[in-house]
Amino acid sequence: MEDASDVRASGARYGHTNLIARDWRTVADFYERVFGCAPVPPERNYSGPDLERGTGVPGAALSGIHLRLPGHGADGPTLEIYTYRQEAATQPPAANRPGWGHIAFAVDDVAQARQAVLNAGGGAVGDVVTLQTADGRRVTWCYVSDPEGNIVELQSWAPAA
Repeated sequence: MEDASDVRASGARYGHTNLIARDWRTVADFYERVFGCAPVPPERNYSGPDLERGTGVPGAALSGIHLRLPGHGADGPTLEIYTYRQEAATQPPAANRPGWGHIAFAVDDVAQARQAVLNAGGGAVGDVVTLQTADGRRVTWCYVSDPEGNIVELQSWAPAA
């Protein structure tokens, strides 16, 4: 059997999640207003042969920004939001599509956060529900979407009864 230390990337730690948007400014503004994400300047504008080779996208050119995610301090992970000058065909969002499904935010009040998302131009995906987990805790949660249809989970955890 292979030793686990032989298959781990040395020094790995979470850095960022990338979101490709049709309009990065609109999407970034949504995450700033609704969830308190903070811009990490400068705005990025990349193009050229190195970007093409690194992305595997011929003629790649993109712009966007990183947003610091709330709750993890000044050195915490970011949400990287980019818009490519040329975009591939899109599919409608679906919670059960293979691949990355959603981003989640822990909130104090799921119903209030859901309404804030809707007021900011997001959409409803499902209803607010409360479930008891296998470890006895209760979680209230729902799926919503940002203005471009990317799924966002809102969740609030309560201790075991």
